[in-house]
Amino acid sequence: MIRTEALRTFVTVAECGNIRDAAETLCRTQSAVSMTLKQLEAQLGGALFESDRKSKLTDLGRFVQDVAATLLRDHDNAVDLITGYARGRSGRLRIASVPSVAALILPEVIQGFTRDRPGARIDLFDTDSGTVRRMLSQGRADVGIASPSEFPDGLHDTALFADPLHLVCRADDPLAAHPDSAPLEWSSLDGDRLILNETLRGLNSPDFLALADKARLSVRNVTSLLAMVQARAGATILPGLATRTLPRGLVVRPLADPACIRRVSLLHRDGATQSPVSAAFSEHLQSSLGAMADRLGVTLLARSR
Repeated sequence: MIRTEALRTFVTVAECGNIRDAAETLCRTQSAVSMTLKQLEAQLGGALFESDRKSKLTDLGRFVQDVAATLLRDHDNAVDLITGYARGRSGRLRIASVPSVAALILPEVIQGFTRDRPGARIDLFDTDSGTVRRMLSQGRADVGIASPSEFPDGLHDTALFADPLHLVCRADDPLAAHPDSAPLEWSSLDGDRLILNETLRGLNSPDFLALADKARLSVRNVTSLLAMVQARAGATILPGLATRTLPRGLVVRPLADPACIRRVSLLHRDGATQSPVSAAFSEHLQSSLGAMADRLGVTLLARSR
């Protein structure tokens, strides 16, 4: 069997025109290069050079050089691709994320991640926490960013950050006149005008549940949800991160209940080995959040199970 390195040695000598320069290029001794050429010629059963000076190729030598140069180029490209994939510099990554993170955190994170990874291909899906978890469980996403689940669902959960929940209403809503320094109690809200959304699924305060039981409208999409508030359909509750870019005419009010916190986790399928690019992105995301947390008004959480 002809070794790839033997062909590389021959092509280098042919390009340099002598053994001495080829040996320097290959970081090998001249005697080692000569021995490799003799072994290759013995395997092929013919001479590759017209003389010992190695300055002129035989007909066989020219043919081998043409074929070997193509083979070595393809070999090196393949090695680069494999190495890049193994080190997380390339590959396809499917990310499913809640909309607020997708809009306000991931653009900066992904830009930094892909800057030195031209071979990385990323698909980003923004959706609610329940759908994020289902996409991961069904193998339709590699990485998930969503609220943690209270029940085991086969996903590995790494805590990222927490942010407070706020009431969102129109500026001319009576609730907007409430002093900013005095957080709203549940008793100040009208259940008939509360618009529910997926963020509130994990909020279990008894007073909130009583209000939610009276709610007549639930909206999953954040854009549609805010449009409903603008149209005077009611008020809603959103995480602080999701309220940083509200449409004109909407305002935010704090809530008094200490349970009004949204937690966000990094999710993967439990027991499944992450792809190199997925593992690299997860590490990049967690390290990037440290510099972004104060600016975004979120509180970093210790890594969990």
